[in-house]
Amino acid sequence: MIRVFDRKLILEDGTEVLGCSFGAECDKVCEIVFNTSMVGYQEILSDPSYTYQAVVMTYPLIGNYGMADDDYETVTPTIGAFIVGEINHEPSNFRSTNTLSAVMKKFGIPGISGVDTRKLTRHIRNNGMCKALICGVDTSLEDGLKKLAATEIPRDAVSRVTAKGVFEKKISNPLFHVVAIDCGMKENIVRSLNKRGCSVTVVPFDTDAHAIELLKPDGVFISNGPGDPGDVPELINTVRQLHGKYPMFGICLGHQIISLSYGAKCYKLKFGHRGGNHPVKNIATGKIEITSQNHSYAVDDDSLKNTPLTVTHINLLDNTIEGVENKNDKVFSVQYHPESAPGPEDSTYLFDKFIKTMEGLENA
Repeated sequence: MIRVFDRKLILEDGTEVLGCSFGAECDKVCEIVFNTSMVGYQEILSDPSYTYQAVVMTYPLIGNYGMADDDYETVTPTIGAFIVGEINHEPSNFRSTNTLSAVMKKFGIPGISGVDTRKLTRHIRNNGMCKALICGVDTSLEDGLKKLAATEIPRDAVSRVTAKGVFEKKISNPLFHVVAIDCGMKENIVRSLNKRGCSVTVVPFDTDAHAIELLKPDGVFISNGPGDPGDVPELINTVRQLHGKYPMFGICLGHQIISLSYGAKCYKLKFGHRGGNHPVKNIATGKIEITSQNHSYAVDDDSLKNTPLTVTHINLLDNTIEGVENKNDKVFSVQYHPESAPGPEDSTYLFDKFIKTMEGLENA
């Protein structure tokens, strides 16, 4: 098959990458990142944490099992763009109801295929995350660089993907009531809590502490989400006001928010962690967990020294902080995704720990 290169990427450093269009045919400026997962492109596409980001998939064939109605992590995907080696337009899967390209077209998400994604990944790894323009092949490098220089990545990502109001995910005869602060929460987190006997009330990220207290939760969960944790100071303040009042559990952005609420600091990683095979050491047990990850920021190790937080997990690839806790306040959090979707399920015990904390059986 003869490829017709009709689209391209232009990076801030002047790098140009040719490819073929799929999905929506529109120009867009995004932050370019890469993901090394071998499966789970539908969950990645629909993960709100990828808002305003163009994701390079290192696995060469994407789209081969189509899109299944039950596998979305959000109803309305907000990912910036998808960049793949080979796109499959004729999936083979009895659960598939649509193609990846058709879904992307529906939600206005551009894609580029025919790209040497591993070469592009090495470029991002060596040079760091940067802005990238997805555009027509006839766009000149000069015009593309001007557009990149004139376009800022919006800092309203959490407010864009948070719940638009309070709603409930009830189950019959619940053991506990959890208030989940939605910063761009994946559906599998709610499913994981429901599965363990929790009815969940989902609230927007800017819900204040008093409003949360009126809901009378047994525990408070702070979700994953996109962007810089410093962009949501109101949420940091809310979590600070809830210290010691309820058991709290945070994942990914929620982990960063909890850390900031205790006075720690966060910093931006060079190229982030995105994939399904990151080894993390549980300091208490000495066991190594293979984890699912998706984040650009990390908690600064030195900044934890003057806080009541202790480190519980460490990333073995770069020694970054992967988990913290305050046993007195019954608060804990992890940087990775124990709910997987996609990725391994080595860390689902953390949801059980949250349940035990609400039961008063876990001194966490």
